[in-house]
Amino acid sequence: MTPPPSAASDIRLGLLQGTLDLLILRTLLNEPRHGWSIAERIQQLSSDLLQVNQGSLYPALHRLERQRWVKAEWGISELGRRARFYRLTVAGRRQLEVETGNWHKIAAAIGCVLEGA
Repeated sequence: MTPPPSAASDIRLGLLQGTLDLLILRTLLNEPRHGWSIAERIQQLSSDLLQVNQGSLYPALHRLERQRWVKAEWGISELGRRARFYRLTVAGRRQLEVETGNWHKIAAAIGCVLEGA
């Protein structure tokens, strides 16, 4: 029998399904990163609450690439291995602004419902 998921894993799953693109775009704002580095940075900045697995990360990166919000180029990782580095495009920066604005509106609306409930 499988144990019930913890509250933290429930938060991780629900949050990432709707916001992974936003998190990736924000992580790439300051510098290009390879996939593993993107996942590590999200985990680090969220104090280990958000953990992005490869099965979610790489399809999202490919989707963002198809939308031309990120561009990938081959490079060498800090471990000396060949890796694809993703960087934000001009269109990706614009999309990050849109998605961040949307996130703030949704968070404010949820806050209103919670305060009024």
